[in-house]
Formats: sequence, C-alpha cells, structure tokens
Amino acid sequence: MSAPARAPVASGFDKASVRDADVAGRRVLVRVDFNVPLEESRVADASRIEAALPTIALLRERGAALVLVSHLGRPKDREPELSMRPVAERLAEMIEAEVQLAPGVVGEQVEAMAAGLEPGAVLLLENSRFEEGEKANDPELAAALAGLADVYVDDAFGAAHRAHATTVGVAELLPAYAGLLLEREVRELTAVRDHPEPPFVVVLGGAKVTDKLAVMRRFVDGRADTILIGGAMCFSFFEARRIAVGDSLTGEGGAEAAAAILAQAQAAGTDLRLPVDLVIADRFAADAQHRELDGVEVPDGWMGLDIGPRTAADYAEAIGAAGTIYWNGPMGAFELEPFAAGTRVIAEAVAAAPGKSVVGGGDSARAVDEFGLAGKIDWLSTGGGASLELMEGRELPGVEALDDA
Repeated sequence: MSAPARAPVASGFDKASVRDADVAGRRVLVRVDFNVPLEESRVADASRIEAALPTIALLRERGAALVLVSHLGRPKDREPELSMRPVAERLAEMIEAEVQLAPGVVGEQVEAMAAGLEPGAVLLLENSRFEEGEKANDPELAAALAGLADVYVDDAFGAAHRAHATTVGVAELLPAYAGLLLEREVRELTAVRDHPEPPFVVVLGGAKVTDKLAVMRRFVDGRADTILIGGAMCFSFFEARRIAVGDSLTGEGGAEAAAAILAQAQAAGTDLRLPVDLVIADRFAADAQHRELDGVEVPDGWMGLDIGPRTAADYAEAIGAAGTIYWNGPMGAFELEPFAAGTRVIAEAVAAAPGKSVVGGGDSARAVDEFGLAGKIDWLSTGGGASLELMEGRELPGVEALDDA
C-alpha cells in the first residue's frame, strides 16, 4: 500500500491499538475491509486483503484465533455471487494457511465453528450484509457477533464512516481496539489535514462539487495554498462563471455551491485553479468522436471528459513544487482510454513529487493502481468516503466506538 520511504507519523490517534491487546489464547473478531472486486468468481484485485495482512499476522503470531467479518458489494438478498468464498480462497493463498468459511454471519453453526478454533486459526464469516441488521446496527446482531469472540479489532478504515453492527454495535460490547491499518490511516490523514508541510496543494476531481463541498470549505479558507480542480465538477464552476458547458455533466445545486467556493477562495487569497483547456467528446464512450479544446467553452452537443494538456502540465508543475499533496478524485473519465491522459499526468506528478503525497481512496486510488504507481505514493488510503469525511474534520463512528488509549 504505502511506500516504505516514510515512517508513520507519531500523532493524531488516541484510541487503543491492537499492539497493546492481550489476545493470546483468545478469540478475536476482526472487522476487515474485504469489499474487493470479483471477476468470474475470483478476486480481481486483492489490495484490500493485502492491506489487512499485517494485523492478521500480528494476531496469529500472538496466539489469537481469528474470526474475520466483512461486507462485499451491495446484496439485496443472499446472492451466491456475493459470497465471501472467493475471498476466503484468496486469503488462504496469501497467508499460506487454511481459512474456514462460515455458512453464515451468525447462528448455531457459526458459533460452533468459532468455539472450535485453535490459536492461529482463521474463520471468515459470510458477507455481513447478508444480515438485514448490519446496516441498521441491530443490537441483536451485534450481540450475536460479540458472542463469537473475546476481543474486537477494527481494521476496516473503508467502513469506519458507517455506524453498522460490525463497526459500532459490536465495539460497544467487547474490548475494542484499532487494527494496524485503521490506526495508520487515521494518523496519516489527520497529519495531512492538520499539519501539512507547506506549500500545501489539494487536488480535487470527480463528478460533483457537492460530494467534495465540505473538503473544499475546509481548505479554501487559506489552509491550502493551492487547490486544483478537475473532473466533471469543474463544469459547475464554469456554470457559476457563466461559461458554456454544452452537454457536460453538472449536478443540481452545483453552480451555487461552486460560486460560494469561488467567493471564499477570493476572500482568503487561496489560489484556486480551474482547467484552461479540455478534451471533449460527442458522447460518453471509448469510441466517441473527441478532440482537444483550446479553451473551456464547450459547444452544444459536446461534453468535457478530461482536462487538456496545458491544464495537466500546469497542475503537474504546482504538484512538483508542493511540500504536501492531497489528491482525491480523477481529472476525467480515466476508465475510457481517450480520456485518461489528464488523470495519468496528475498521478505521475504526485508519484514523482518530492513532497509528502497522500491519495484518498476510491477512483483516484484505483487510477494510481492501474497506472502502476501505487508503490510511489507515500500514503494510498483504502477508504473513499471515510477518507473524505476524516479530511472534512468529521468524526468517524467506527473509530469513535473504539476504546480510548
């Protein structure tokens, strides 16, 4: 996940750590984030499983029996294609040990399997969202989960912004500790949010201004030296300036939100930059007719799908001069090759920058991984929504539920 060049920061976390947990001979329920992509009933990307391996290894080395629990996808019922079986198989390969798969999340069979675990053994529960009470933080489900173990460890930062039974409910019933990944995530992101080395450059992309509005409000008041805007959200800023956007994607209320951000940036003297050129297309498709636009006024019948080369070069220069970089959101529709160049240039600039680089989860993390640059980023967050909410300054329920240090 993170590059080995920099050590973890030493502040920003006040919760009990798994490092200090007494787990020898005890069963430990570990909330992991194994919400991984599947293709043909196999794990297509195991990076989230890999991120949990240090905590799993630590617990096994200390003689704990592990009961792992995670959600996978968004099941509406108990769809077989969303079973954790492929995850159990891949995890077993990665730790070179047997991983038992429970027939459910809770129940008599699951209880019997958990009770029979020897030190070092690993049991993976079925998809936590197969239980209706998971998202509702049902107290009966939380109690049943707590009955499977003696200690709880949360290592699923990507789900820490959700008050679910597996992230909050069970933490209130057992001694509750942070896993190594969750602890590192909070430390790294909090350090960038509160104590960035200047110049601090924030790069924001994605579809909607409203999705990143709270983050922009936090940094546009002078906490960031420069904010670079890309992705479809830039068109709300153009609308706010009465610049034609053609058929480009804009969200309801986006222009009003963008206008407020522009005014705030001007008042604070923050350098907020928008694209100066674009790549446009006649439709959203890999084989669409497309061209570079020397400017940002999008003609009718066309849509902007990437920042242009002049913008990418300007943004890359600002990133290269930064002491700290935080990036969340792609610069365009990078999943379609004709519109991937802007995001690729930014990813390469962040990876090469001498300053500390932190990339929020979600699509920006996926882009970094697809471009083969993950190992060159100082911290690549595993959480999309959780990363954003923490950077906004909000408390994460899954973190707050843990025992204090």
